[in-house]
Amino acid sequence: MALTKVTGGVLADDAVGVAGLSATGTASASTFLRGDNAWASAAAGLNSMQVFTASGTWTRPTGITKVVMEVQGGGAGGSRDNTGVEQIGGSAGGYAKKLLDVSSISTSTITIGAAGTGGATDGAAGTDGGDSSWADGTNTISGLKGVGGNTANTRNIGGLGNGGDLNIQGGDGGRAIDNRAGSSQFGHGGCNWSTTTGQNDATGYGAGGGAMESSGGAGGAGTAGIIVVTEYK
Repeated sequence: MALTKVTGGVLADDAVGVAGLSATGTASASTFLRGDNAWASAAAGLNSMQVFTASGTWTRPTGITKVVMEVQGGGAGGSRDNTGVEQIGGSAGGYAKKLLDVSSISTSTITIGAAGTGGATDGAAGTDGGDSSWADGTNTISGLKGVGGNTANTRNIGGLGNGGDLNIQGGDGGRAIDNRAGSSQFGHGGCNWSTTTGQNDATGYGAGGGAMESSGGAGGAGTAGIIVVTEYK
């Protein structure tokens, strides 16, 4: 039986195929000849990851066909109370996770939701966070903003996740001293402190800031959102 001659990964013109077979398709540096005599990708599977903490543009790397994206909305700020008993922390942003075929998608607009700020004066509410989103012209996947803490002793609900295969609502803003503000999939809500300033800010991404009593400082700050894109060949 004659052996097949291979030059640069391509069957040479003067090669004699095994058992009369000849390969079909086009060879490249990232392909191999399978047992069924067809060219196949030599680099399938998990390939890379892009993490966005600021708004921008996702650009599909060469060879990427699918992505799993995680979209986290921004967390809200906590209130500054004026009675000592009605402290409401900010709620967390929503979260969405999506498996998406990007074979025909070259770029996507990435928006990262801003962090909410805490109330600075007696009776002031915290500000809302911002919405995060992936938008490629066909698909929009979003994590909606957390809602700022208030002084009306009314719990504020977390932001929603939209458009994902998995959508999770952010944690509600905590109510009263020693409770936490809303936590997210990527961060922890700040504590509602009675008078201790600087210790009620959220940590991580997309979480709510804790409230503050009037005799302390400002309400805690929330944290901005994040988008993680895991890329597959």
